[in-house]
Amino acid sequence: MAKALTESNFNFPGQKKVYKGKVRDVYTLDNDIMVMVASDRISAFDHILPKGIPFKGQVLNQVATLFLNATKDIVPNWLIGTPDPSVAVGYACEPIRVEMVIRGYLAGHSAREYKSGKRILCGVTLPEGMKENDRFPEPIITPATKADEGHDEDISREDIISKNIVPEEIYRQMESYTRALFQRGTEMAAERGLILVDTKYEFGLRNGQVFLIDEIHTPDSSRYFYAEGYEERQAKGEAQKQLSKEFVRQWLIENGFQGLEGQLMPEMPDDFVKIITDRYIELYERITGKTFEKSESSDINTRIEKHVIDFLETN
Repeated sequence: MAKALTESNFNFPGQKKVYKGKVRDVYTLDNDIMVMVASDRISAFDHILPKGIPFKGQVLNQVATLFLNATKDIVPNWLIGTPDPSVAVGYACEPIRVEMVIRGYLAGHSAREYKSGKRILCGVTLPEGMKENDRFPEPIITPATKADEGHDEDISREDIISKNIVPEEIYRQMESYTRALFQRGTEMAAERGLILVDTKYEFGLRNGQVFLIDEIHTPDSSRYFYAEGYEERQAKGEAQKQLSKEFVRQWLIENGFQGLEGQLMPEMPDDFVKIITDRYIELYERITGKTFEKSESSDINTRIEKHVIDFLETN
């Protein structure tokens, strides 16, 4: 079985600080340059699962790079280059503490809220008579406050502006970017026979300008349905065939874990780890139309360190 990158402890030239998230390790260097290492960790229900998923970080990094490069005409983004299959280097921006979640379909969190009887989500009124995975008349934006730890919290546009969490002018710009990015992502997904169901975008400020940061349109930040058979499955009330990590959440639920107090994380067997790897690779190939080329994984840390240092010395 291929090795997985579950931890990194680099000391790059000019390194000032390190932040370790659920999946990414972020190294901030002099001159406001950031090295983002996409690990093979996988999280669900705000918990990191006990085993890494080989090549998952590479899939996330390469899918995000594809979409960041494909949307530079819409909004400036943080990316400078990708010196390694699992690494992105870019500008350090001041994060805006609101995640811009946009939904084209009643799925996931919105479907659960709808099923519980709610008809207003983040200040947005939801139509009556919808079934799970139905398409909204037009995409809705349901923002969330960005938490350093624990769950992000739903919040309305009105609360964001009235509490001055984000200045109104900047928030309106984020909304405009979010709709344009989702439209581009929807078009690119359709070319590959996919439906972009919902996703989230994160923004930051650099020299007073709004930049798109982090990853976009990856299986960790987005949900995709297969377009073929979508209408038939909806008509029959069947579950949609999807490309996302939702199947990992379902496996955890079936094994008695939803991140609730007192619940024990189940041990993942190696064959399930391989299934997750295969699903991520399938998603990469489906989204990009390219054959996935597995990176050398015998000594991932040494490989990354060499590639990053070479990149920093020549850029």
